[in-house]
Amino acid sequence: MTAAVLNITNGDRALETLQDAGVTGEWLPWRDILHEGPVPAGLSLTELSACRARFIAERHWSTPEQVQADFAERDALLAGCGRFDAVRLWFEHDLYDQLQLLQVLDALAERLPANTALTLLCADEYLGEGRDGMRPRFEALEAPVSRAQIQLAQRAWRAFREPDPEAWVHLLDEDTTALPYLDGTVRRVLEEYPQPGTGLSRTAYHALSLIAQGENRFSPLFAEYQKTEDRRFLGDLGFHWLLDTLAQGDAALLATAGPQPPVIDPRQTYELTDHGRAVMAGRASAYPLLVDGRWIGGVELRPERFWEWDPAAGLLIPRSVTTATG
Repeated sequence: MTAAVLNITNGDRALETLQDAGVTGEWLPWRDILHEGPVPAGLSLTELSACRARFIAERHWSTPEQVQADFAERDALLAGCGRFDAVRLWFEHDLYDQLQLLQVLDALAERLPANTALTLLCADEYLGEGRDGMRPRFEALEAPVSRAQIQLAQRAWRAFREPDPEAWVHLLDEDTTALPYLDGTVRRVLEEYPQPGTGLSRTAYHALSLIAQGENRFSPLFAEYQKTEDRRFLGDLGFHWLLDTLAQGDAALLATAGPQPPVIDPRQTYELTDHGRAVMAGRASAYPLLVDGRWIGGVELRPERFWEWDPAAGLLIPRSVTTATG
């Protein structure tokens, strides 16, 4: 009798690649960009899925009907994981995948029967790129998920969802070797907090730097930005949303050639505003633009309550626009 296997991975591109490579079983693509938007504490999986669905629909990344149906199907399949003989987790090393892995391990810890085998296949390469030999390289690393990995994932997932980022920072003081890519994940999340002086996140800083150097069309700009990441994680939708944010309001850092459409136009062009040039030169700050209602996990940044990350000192500093600019 053939064993019933559930394969969980990061999304449709990886799913298609693995299916093309001959991996069999049922499939659960996680399909959530957890490094973008609210991931608040105190919600069940169903409640959090509803919160995430609203956010994704509001950003025009999917229709409300489609994203709600996707999450309902996903959660129902996860709830029924006990009917499988084995669950295999196929994930990459980057921020996008590692946050998904934390959520999946936390959810399975409460739902997976003891007699269902749970294994992790995780490597420092990208499943969706479909390079020759990808499947055997991942399968060579397949190992049972240990209790230590589940406990660490649960602590990290709770910390990511806290309304205060201190618990997330404290993960840097822990032994996180049970999940070898977690330390890099923690640090990359922290780099999305405003930086001292400019008020820019790491992603925003690199995007503006590339535009200042003359790379002003969306498609080549996104391609060049990807080269700034050791572990590429940001998709074109998230990058487009960031550029849209930077082009908003009286304190905009970017000007666009015509209105910024809700969907990606690869021909759209960008240039720094006078304020954007002042921020990049260290003469002004982007704090007012980038901390009003922005979420990082469970932390909602507000002008009266936000944090900045000093990567050189390794410190997370509580700030406000008043203290940051005054």
